[in-house]
Amino acid sequence: MKSFRNWILIVAALCFVGAVQAQIDSSPHKVHYVRVEKNVKLEVLDWGGAGQPLILLPGLGDTAHVFDSFALKLTLRYHVFGITPRGFGTSSAPPPEPLNYSADRLGDDVVAVIDTLRLDRPILAGHSVAGEVLSSVGTRHPDKVSALIYIDAGYPYALYDETHGDLVLDSIALRTQLVGLHIGTLPREPQEVDDLLKEVQKVESDLQQRKDDLAQLSKPNPIDNPVSVAVLDGQREYTRIQVPVLAIFNVPHSPPFRRTMEDQVKAFETQVPHAQIIRIADADHYIFRSNEADVVRDIEVFVKSQRNTK
Repeated sequence: MKSFRNWILIVAALCFVGAVQAQIDSSPHKVHYVRVEKNVKLEVLDWGGAGQPLILLPGLGDTAHVFDSFALKLTLRYHVFGITPRGFGTSSAPPPEPLNYSADRLGDDVVAVIDTLRLDRPILAGHSVAGEVLSSVGTRHPDKVSALIYIDAGYPYALYDETHGDLVLDSIALRTQLVGLHIGTLPREPQEVDDLLKEVQKVESDLQQRKDDLAQLSKPNPIDNPVSVAVLDGQREYTRIQVPVLAIFNVPHSPPFRRTMEDQVKAFETQVPHAQIIRIADADHYIFRSNEADVVRDIEVFVKSQRNTK
């Protein structure tokens, strides 16, 4: 009886391993490991394809394998790559400190991959929090990319809304000012006091909006992964993006989320007037899965429009 039970456990374990492997490697690709910093290597997937290089960047907690199915729909027109960011999957995981996972550090990683693979001005397409990486590269290294595609990724971490602000980014800015405030650096001019009060008032307004939104939402789950916390704590304000932009938004069902989405659309229209904006209803946050055909079509139309303007 014991040997039979052990056999069952072995079979179950093998099935589990097979299921995990199928989940990780469910589409044909080559795997490279690219050094981006001393002792830091990133997993880079190469799905092949013909045409202009296109790099897919996953959202928080995901690896490049999240695009295994989606990438294959793009290989007819693009040479498609995916990058698993530091801290996740089989990429290196430096200590979970904001400097190791700041938006600009993650952006520098992508630039290092572009340079190492000698890619000629690829298109960057990112999902969710990867929007901050797109904005970092597009803002600081516009010569490295030909266009940015935000796949439900155009939220405040990607473009700071100068009209409505953002609780996380405004809190980071206030915290930075308060950390440097002690008896020897207290404001000495009324204008300095006014500047600090403006930051305090921004956070106060953001907190009130957050309180109002929570009254309409179910209690959100905490984010307790240290690397994820470091990524979120490493956000910075991007307010202008000069390279061509396509921002695809999922239209949320919840009124608070829909308001935030529309605020971000307005921010893009105002602060990045050349951006092309697309809203897709009846989707979900993983819009490249729930509405795969729509997103593939929208990318192709956008890229063609950019070629026609050259």
